[in-house]
Amino acid sequence: MGHLKSSVFHLRLRALPMPKASAPAPTPTPDVADPVSYEAALQELEQLVARIESGQLPLDQMLAGYQRGAQLLAFCRSRLEAVQDQIKVLDDGVLQPWSQE
Repeated sequence: MGHLKSSVFHLRLRALPMPKASAPAPTPTPDVADPVSYEAALQELEQLVARIESGQLPLDQMLAGYQRGAQLLAFCRSRLEAVQDQIKVLDDGVLQPWSQE
């Protein structure tokens, strides 16, 4: 399901209308902390996609939104991969903690 969401995110962004240019120059955005959970990241990503799809964002905000979306997507993928790795480490039906050592 995560792969489907990432594909939809990228497909939606390709089909967006060109945004209106904004007057002020883009300012660097500070690094935003990772979400507290996979669900929080997915919710933020869905809201972000909706704002971008509206076509009402200035170009600099659309770029910042796309960059944040890429960060959220990477976070979601890493969380899903970690869970998949834990599932692979089943031992006699008991889920074992995964260590990356």
